Amino acid sequence: MATCFKQQPQPSMNNGDDSVILFSTSNSPEESTSPASSFYHSSPPPHHSSSNPTYKLTVQNLSHTFLPSKGFITTSFCHLVQKKPKPVSILKSVSFSATSSEILAIVGPSGTGKSTLLRIVSGRVKDNDFDPKCVSINDHQITSPAQLRKICGFVAQEDNLLPLLTVKETLMFTAKFRLKGIGAKEREDRVERLMQELRLVHVADSFIGDEENRGISGGERKRVSIGVDMIHDPPILLLDEPTSGLDSSSALQVIEMLSTMAKSKQRTVVLSIHQPSYRILYHISSFLILSHGSVVHNGSIELLEETISKLGLQIPVQLNAIEFSMEIIQTLEDSYSRTDQISGIENKEPYSYSSWPEEEIVRDQQDSRKIGTYYFSSLYEIMFLCSRFWKIIYRTKQLFLARTMQALVGGFGLASVYMKVRKDEEGVAERLGLFAFSLSFLLSSTVEALPIYLQERRVLMKEASRGAYRISSYMIANTFVFLPFLFAVAILFSVPVYWLVGLNPSIAAFAFFTFVVWLIILMASSLVLFLSAVSPDFISGNSLICTVLGAFFLFSGYFIPKESIPKYWLFMYYVSLYRYPLDTLLINEYWSIQSECFSWHPQDYSHSKCLLTGNDVLKSRGLDKDTRWINVGIMFGFFVLYRVLCWIILSRRASKTTI
Repeated sequence: MATCFKQQPQPSMNNGDDSVILFSTSNSPEESTSPASSFYHSSPPPHHSSSNPTYKLTVQNLSHTFLPSKGFITTSFCHLVQKKPKPVSILKSVSFSATSSEILAIVGPSGTGKSTLLRIVSGRVKDNDFDPKCVSINDHQITSPAQLRKICGFVAQEDNLLPLLTVKETLMFTAKFRLKGIGAKEREDRVERLMQELRLVHVADSFIGDEENRGISGGERKRVSIGVDMIHDPPILLLDEPTSGLDSSSALQVIEMLSTMAKSKQRTVVLSIHQPSYRILYHISSFLILSHGSVVHNGSIELLEETISKLGLQIPVQLNAIEFSMEIIQTLEDSYSRTDQISGIENKEPYSYSSWPEEEIVRDQQDSRKIGTYYFSSLYEIMFLCSRFWKIIYRTKQLFLARTMQALVGGFGLASVYMKVRKDEEGVAERLGLFAFSLSFLLSSTVEALPIYLQERRVLMKEASRGAYRISSYMIANTFVFLPFLFAVAILFSVPVYWLVGLNPSIAAFAFFTFVVWLIILMASSLVLFLSAVSPDFISGNSLICTVLGAFFLFSGYFIPKESIPKYWLFMYYVSLYRYPLDTLLINEYWSIQSECFSWHPQDYSHSKCLLTGNDVLKSRGLDKDTRWINVGIMFGFFVLYRVLCWIILSRRASKTTI
């Protein structure tokens, strides 16, 4: 048997990289997919209407392996030797076929490669890890995973949904992103029909919910996940354990719904499942049982019962054939032979399928480009993303109230401490302390948005990797929505602080102060967004944010003058988010009152000898020139820079994500 090895280190589970595929090219035939006719399948095979095209998915001799990361072994107390990893086989020459209007269930113990098989067949792999010899549709070989992703819908185990959207909103936004070429009325009609198929009409206006916010049930949430990947009406649907975590009643409802949709719309459905119940077996046409990555049964439940009977075993009354096969899996693996596969194919009834020529793929790709120009498409995506962002922000009471209360409490709290600050030498020090603490407060007040960004990131990776919208559209929409919201936060903070403390009593100075506070919050928001893109979870993200902000504050020039900072740390002075707004606030406060005296000679009762003027305060900080707008430009640059870095990281993640 000739085999082609393609090995690379094992991918990380966080970034969604696919394992390397090892495709074998043996000449073993396909396994049996003969029709069933016993208790589990009392009805005859469905009649295929000529109005809808039918699709036959064929997988032949598919193998898969990966090379684990290099490790170390200890040969003595203080001596480590690098251990060469050995390739681990996940799938071994797996072959099967799935036809329209039927459900094929992949069954097997944990770790047998069920999820891996579904990911490969659904095209969730890289182009250079895909072999066109293994997968075909209607006897036309698939040349790239992109073709599989276009025709196959894939429902992962995790329900990556936004909890603060309703069921109908979730499906409507998905339709807007993935069905850009049709009208609004047609999209709404399709969503309504889909909710009826999924039996979700009664919860259309209910929130998805999560652990903190009560929403729809687990079975309904799973059906919403299925609907999200069926909105573009794929003829082939693959589901990774759609009944996992559901009670028996909810699991049955999901399988019944899939069976009805498969028959009514002639869909080809392939799913993985753990030990289905008797009632679930009735809705499944064929079973592919895996053990250690190899096929031990491929065919109907009746064929499995016959195989067990030939082995001299009897299925206990309290178990069905699938459950009992899990107990005798090693026996089935030993008995499964190539002759069983050949006999299964020979007995298979002839069946005709619609062709799937290459021109259809090209035409579909050309149709997708007829939506409009690149800019019009981006504007379309940004518009709907803005609408979704606004709904989420408005309904995220914790974020909405937290930001509002932080601004009000922080503003009035600081104003009560520095109420009517005096215009003397102590007042100068108090103003500097006020500005420094305000910066620290404003920059750290955006940390509470981290868990929201992390939650959205999972949905973003799924949607962007499937071509729903561009990462750039997401970043622009996020910016547009948060600009007015954060501006309102800046006003709520600035008004009490500025006028109750008694800062420069100029309308122009107050307007500039508010503008700078807005820029500070925008910089902090961009920083948190960037760090949420590089952080794997909330704990590490929170630690990273605290560390970065602490370093920026330390090297801002407030604690350590620029001249005293070591040369190897001097770069931190220039990249500190604290330095530029702190200097800007000081210039805004004292530039227009440079000649005003803040400290007189103690023995000069006529106040003719001034010891400290506004100009002296600025010079003590090295501020000889009015650099307010230069600093504003630098702060705006930081705001843009962190969002661009976030866009680059998210784009790279999305290109590697295959969920």
